[in-house]
Amino acid sequence: MDEIQAKATERLKTERIIGHLSGKEMGPTLVFFGGIHGNEPSGVEALEEVFRQLKSGEEHIKGSVFGIKGNLPALVEKKRFLDHDLNRIWTHSGIDEIEQRSEPERSVEEKELSEIHQLISDIFATHAPPYYFIDFHTTSSPTLPFITINDALINREFARLFPVPIILGIEEYLEGPLLNYINEKGYVSLGFESGQHFTEEAVTNTISFIWLAMIYCGVLTKEQVPDYKNYHEELKLAAKGNNIFYEIIHRHRITSSDNFEMLPGFRSFEKLQKGITMANHNGEQITAYKDTIVFMPLYQAQGEEGFFLIRKIPGWVLSFSAFLRRIKFDSFLALLPGVSWSNGTRDKLMVNLKVAMFFSKPFFHLLGYRNRMVDETHLILNNRERAAKNEMYKDSFWYKK
Repeated sequence: MDEIQAKATERLKTERIIGHLSGKEMGPTLVFFGGIHGNEPSGVEALEEVFRQLKSGEEHIKGSVFGIKGNLPALVEKKRFLDHDLNRIWTHSGIDEIEQRSEPERSVEEKELSEIHQLISDIFATHAPPYYFIDFHTTSSPTLPFITINDALINREFARLFPVPIILGIEEYLEGPLLNYINEKGYVSLGFESGQHFTEEAVTNTISFIWLAMIYCGVLTKEQVPDYKNYHEELKLAAKGNNIFYEIIHRHRITSSDNFEMLPGFRSFEKLQKGITMANHNGEQITAYKDTIVFMPLYQAQGEEGFFLIRKIPGWVLSFSAFLRRIKFDSFLALLPGVSWSNGTRDKLMVNLKVAMFFSKPFFHLLGYRNRMVDETHLILNNRERAAKNEMYKDSFWYKK
């Protein structure tokens, strides 16, 4: 038994690609990631199961589909990360620095990033568009399954096909996630949080999501997946019929040196009343500052976010936002006092706070500007909409002109 376990551990350390299938017909390139955090193996287990079924069945793949493991050493140790959070170091400057260092000088996660980055580059070089990227995660607390996306319309339209809640705005609070790096290239990408760590439900939800994703992007047809309706209903049931769009409005940030303890019993999407005590942070009680909804409360040792707070986004706001983006309303913003383009590609706005105090954060959100960096006098706002490669997806059934 020890020998079998040792071989299994060695395989886990060395096998980056869970599966790869390419069909004879042209089609999309779909890339799944599992285990970017080592204490979240559900995505890996689900991908292994689906690829076993794909290889033993008679499905006719269009295009290509990949299943990729993330942090191999951390998966072995069942830890979120060993040296650095692999899902917080995907910045252009950070990648450049890592690639310039020799391998012995790199940390565990820097070595993992380098290998995954090369694999992604090879996929772009050898496989045809349109590209879809999906990153699987789980949470430390009980939760409904949900999707997180960077706020571009192509991400919204693809994500709304799945019968689960959709969270906007997380890129405004996190530095260096893998999907931020993909989104900056303009491709459809989303994160799927399937449930609580190490639960059977999380694996089951991920399996359902994988099959639906292959259908929705065009790798398979509904007719090729007899259990299509069951997979859709399973996710709908797990999400308790909630397919609402939410927006993150607050992050409670912590560091590795902090003493943070979330009080027991909180679940994502739970409504909270103003004043309720949520956590203890360095001896101070943290309470809800308003009636709100809690999101991803932290019940593990590693992590930089104690919890988030979210709110529902009304449907009319989503529709109005889409209209403004399609007519490129933001093209007129640089004509206003205190607002200018910060670069030649016009995907970032610089706002002088002393001059343009009348602008609000929700206003910029309508137009797709998030991920702001603030100094004493200026905001720099990134726009995912201008980076989005809409033409690549215009023939997809879900695409809206």
